[in-house]
Amino acid sequence: MKVLEIAVLKPSGGLQGFADTWRQLEGGSDTAPRLAFGSLRELFSAITEKRLELLRFVAGHDGLNVRRLASELGRDYKNVHTDAAELLELGLLERDADGRLSAPFDEIVIHANIRNAA
Repeated sequence: MKVLEIAVLKPSGGLQGFADTWRQLEGGSDTAPRLAFGSLRELFSAITEKRLELLRFVAGHDGLNVRRLASELGRDYKNVHTDAAELLELGLLERDADGRLSAPFDEIVIHANIRNAA
């Protein structure tokens, strides 16, 4: 199962998270793919309910292009195109040479610390 980890960081935590990941990679450690957002607002702005619905649909129906996806979801083509473009930019969707979409992850796990690490 391919998992993507998403972290919601405090502003000061972004640089530290990057440094930790960098050290892990330099040490040869395999690390799970990660995305980080500075706030829940940023996360929910990037991954809206409609985008999550689109992502889930693609995960179950790999190989659709945007036009077919819009038709299957009963949504406006322009809005689906915009949502797919944002998900592609985040790496949550992939597009092959023929424009067909696929979801590279089976699960997304969101972490949001509420207490400073000891």
